[in-house]
Amino acid sequence: MPAHGADQGKRRLTAAETERQKSIAAEAAVAEVQPGMLVGLGTGSTAAYAIAALAARVAEGLSVTTVVTSDRTAVAARTGGIPVRDMAEVSALDLAIDGVDEIDPRFRAIKGAGGAMLREKLVATAATRMIAIADASKAVEALGARPVPVELLAPARAFITASVMRLGGEAVLRVSSGAPVRTDQGNPILDCHFGAIADPAALAAELAAIPGVLGHGLFVTEVDALYLGTPDGLIQRNRRA
Repeated sequence: MPAHGADQGKRRLTAAETERQKSIAAEAAVAEVQPGMLVGLGTGSTAAYAIAALAARVAEGLSVTTVVTSDRTAVAARTGGIPVRDMAEVSALDLAIDGVDEIDPRFRAIKGAGGAMLREKLVATAATRMIAIADASKAVEALGARPVPVELLAPARAFITASVMRLGGEAVLRVSSGAPVRTDQGNPILDCHFGAIADPAALAAELAAIPGVLGHGLFVTEVDALYLGTPDGLIQRNRRA
């Protein structure tokens, strides 16, 4: 197998090729869904392909129930005829399928570009198996080119910004159309730029320990498998025990 994201991630891909790779990965993951499963559905452009693929299987007669990681995923799933259950009633899932912003060779990932990292982590942790799906550009040797999103209590913003600075990062409030972006829970997001992250597990623990942090986008142990679309087809990798 080629080096993790080595050539694929460095090639300048057309938008159409990137979307094709996302679709390849998503369809392969959805092929693992078995009748009667309770499945967690992620949020974002790659997860959207998984929702579409699962909707097609449901239309063909597959019996499955899902929980979702965002309001927009709930709308997409229900529009596609996929049954959705309230996560508040669920303690364990059979499978979760979600995209990633970056993922390294040890399956440590950054998620949350879509602002749903808190619920995404809940679903990923509750799942017996979590499959990350991505195009080749998301596979990196080291995390940190993308910021780590942090969902926070609004009154803690200045304190958390200073705390992130002490950890060597820069926290930037996520805004859209001149206003702070809010999660489905109504909370703001800080995008925390650290550069190359030498120890994702240590940083994850440090972020989680800051008062006012509700959740962050470092996924250190949650991913069990990576389905990666590449110019040459699908690469499937499983976390080693």
